[in-house]
Amino acid sequence: MTARDLAASEAFYHAVLGWKFRRGSLGRAFSVAEADGVPVAGVAAVARELAVAVAWTPYFAVEDADDAVARIRERGGTVGVGPVAYPPRGRAALATDREGATFGIWEGRVMADWRIGNGAAPAWLELHTRDAFDAALFYGEALRWASDSSGCCEVSYEQDQVVLRYEGEPVARLNSGPVEEAAEKPHLRPRWLVHFRVRDLEAATAAALAHGGTVVPGGPWPATTRQVTVRDPDGALFTLDESRTAPWPVGP
Repeated sequence: MTARDLAASEAFYHAVLGWKFRRGSLGRAFSVAEADGVPVAGVAAVARELAVAVAWTPYFAVEDADDAVARIRERGGTVGVGPVAYPPRGRAALATDREGATFGIWEGRVMADWRIGNGAAPAWLELHTRDAFDAALFYGEALRWASDSSGCCEVSYEQDQVVLRYEGEPVARLNSGPVEEAAEKPHLRPRWLVHFRVRDLEAATAAALAHGGTVVPGGPWPATTRQVTVRDPDGALFTLDESRTAPWPVGP
């Protein structure tokens, strides 16, 4: 996540999600959020005078950043930044898909405990897009989803959703819906939204409001799931989720 005020963001997410923070290997302007000692997210400070969006952005691990960037461009995506080297042995790029949803790619070492769906880490990622099937083709080709390479993921089409699984566990879903790239409200644009599990949705929501966040009116959620989309004090969107059962099709 990018933030204008690193200390304020740390205080907000500590209050809402109980995270603790430590400085990462990318410099003083970057911190790693931990839950029970396990890394769950990264927060990078950006200067207020820079025209950089404050947002949660998913980064997908790739074997070769240059190769991934080429595939993204070949399939109609746009690469805005990178690949940029991050010492000691990382490279990253920031891109948008054909509908304008922003995502990143990362080439380099990934901590074993730092992945979607793993305990206190983000519960899952959700892409809001005009055509989930078309988006799945884009990401599948650009990031080599459902390929034969080791450590890859499985993709399935279930009940009008494209579901992405890693080692059998659902980690992302792609949903078709009414979105508009130039929509005035950010949550109505094509975007990746990050979900965090909470034990008490009311308490987490109250903490977000008490520490400068705002609740964003959402659409109809599945009957088995209670969710609240929140904008943090800097404007970054994320969703708090209190699930009674799995929030998507169980699948085969």
